[in-house]
Amino acid sequence: MSLKSVKEAEANVQELTITIDAATFKAATVKVYNKQKKDISIPGFRKGKVPMQIVEKMYGKGVFYEDALNDLFPDAVESALQESGIKAVSSAYDANVVEIGENGVEFTVKFATKPDADVGKYKGMSAEKPAVEVTEDEINAEIDRLREQNSRLIDVDDRAAKDGDIANINFEGFVDGVAFEGGKADDYDLTLGSGAFIPGFEEQIAGKAIGEEFDVNVNFPEEYTPELAGKAAVFKCKLNKLSYKELPEVDDEFAKDLGEYDTVAELKEGIKKDILARKQESSDTAFENALREKLVENLKADIPAIMIDEAAKQNKDSFIQRFESQGISYEQYLAYTGMDEKVLDEQIRAEAEKQVKLRLALEKIAELENIEITEEDINAEYDKIATTYGIDIETVKKIAPVDGIKSDVSVQKAMKVVVDNAKAAKKKAAPKAKAASEEDAEKPAPKKRTTKKAAEKKAEDAE
Repeated sequence: MSLKSVKEAEANVQELTITIDAATFKAATVKVYNKQKKDISIPGFRKGKVPMQIVEKMYGKGVFYEDALNDLFPDAVESALQESGIKAVSSAYDANVVEIGENGVEFTVKFATKPDADVGKYKGMSAEKPAVEVTEDEINAEIDRLREQNSRLIDVDDRAAKDGDIANINFEGFVDGVAFEGGKADDYDLTLGSGAFIPGFEEQIAGKAIGEEFDVNVNFPEEYTPELAGKAAVFKCKLNKLSYKELPEVDDEFAKDLGEYDTVAELKEGIKKDILARKQESSDTAFENALREKLVENLKADIPAIMIDEAAKQNKDSFIQRFESQGISYEQYLAYTGMDEKVLDEQIRAEAEKQVKLRLALEKIAELENIEITEEDINAEYDKIATTYGIDIETVKKIAPVDGIKSDVSVQKAMKVVVDNAKAAKKKAAPKAKAASEEDAEKPAPKKRTTKKAAEKKAEDAE
């Protein structure tokens, strides 16, 4: 097996002509025959004992050629690719058999090669970066969440049900006197006023006493399931018990119970820092994504279609595997979402094109910046992958070749160069109401906590 010739088929696509000598090809056909002969049956011979010459006479000289070539193809192509010195960025494609027979095989394959990329100006780019701030309302919302998380249920036994209560009920629904599927449950906890049930259902439980049995009359919404949409229904109900959530007071004891703070002031400051960190991370990500979009837009390169096709195929395969790992087939996903497969394929390919362009741009920047990858960089990346996927580093090293790791780290460093040299343009905020007077706008914020929001509003108006 050897490389016969190399020629440029089109821009950034090389065509290799590869030959397989007669002896090697003959040996491959014999090997295929020996593998298949146990299943070959011809009148006059015992099954599995038909001579190769008889099989070829019966079915044609080339009966084993295709399988033989398929067996030899991977090694032949890999050997020829190495001999050519071509740095391919795709798998072999457009295989074409020129000659095949007793004298051997000659065939051609194509490989895409990395196109030269012009990234334009990649330092000093500008992109919007969302401003990061934490409001008092956001802090209070997080405190409310913590109160809800640390609430306790208090049983009620001395009054009727009301909004906010958790009503434990038995119910069974009927339409035209006939019970319908899915309309029955026992010991169901329903928070009154939550809107979890059909409109009008929860309101009819309010005022009922524990142990009381009663009917709830409702109409199913028109947008409900077809068999029940718009129909009148009667639910036979019983109120088993009542309870309500008791939320803890927001005081120093509450802060201490959370285990990290001694005072409410410390709690609020800690919450503020956490929210600020999340928002900062989100802002940084949005900024980097905007810069990536600009790199893609600015890239000039003659990209072979096969590079994008292969990236799209990988993306689609990963997409399908994610659903299958959850027990959902690709066909089920399309049926559930009503998504047209052609439209989905177009979306996947468009995203793949962006990925290919971004990678080319960053690889070019890494080249222009003479970015070097150290042993420490490689080990850090292996460690990150191992931590992310919960596997040991040695396993990662077996499945992730070092050349791929170097390439990934290289583009990461290239992106850092872009970000570190970029200009952040603040995202335009919604217009603010002007202060009633210059005097009011210049007043310092009052120190009393009860008027802090009003003070912050005036300070914002003065900006």
